[in-house]
Amino acid sequence: MADISLYNKWRPTRFDQFIGQEVTIRILKNSIVNNRVRQAYLFYGFHGSGKTSLARIFASAINCKHPNPQSRPCGQCDSCIAKNQDIVEIDAATNTSIEDVRVLRERIQYLPEIGDKRIYIIDEIHRFSGSAFDALLKMIEEPPRHIIFMLATTEIDKIPDTIQSRCILIPFHPIPAEE
Repeated sequence: MADISLYNKWRPTRFDQFIGQEVTIRILKNSIVNNRVRQAYLFYGFHGSGKTSLARIFASAINCKHPNPQSRPCGQCDSCIAKNQDIVEIDAATNTSIEDVRVLRERIQYLPEIGDKRIYIIDEIHRFSGSAFDALLKMIEEPPRHIIFMLATTEIDKIPDTIQSRCILIPFHPIPAEE
């Protein structure tokens, strides 16, 4: 068995395992239950508050095949079990250039393999260059129907207003030490 980092071993994989962001979880779960998932989300807040972890859970829930939306992600359907190629994580800290976004623009044309959506989670989005943000804006404004963007940042003030205005803003708060 391969070694699993401590961070990934204890990372939550379902909404009910997540601690400290109850309001945010309710918002995301309701969008699944009511079939009102949007094309772009911006998760913002304190370092270590769970933005990327919750983005992964939300992405899994979007593509989950369980018939009851309240039970998504189920952890048992093909979409939940398989190493999901339909959920792509990008670290914007190392992929900051316009060229990196051009590559992304080409990749978003590919259809999902298992689920209904291909979801791009872009962490540390505040590290993008100005021209990279301009290229991303075009993709967020006119995405293919099968694409969802989830952007995560600790520095929302560095995200252009044009990007923010086209995303559903999801705030994250510090998790109390007791929790």
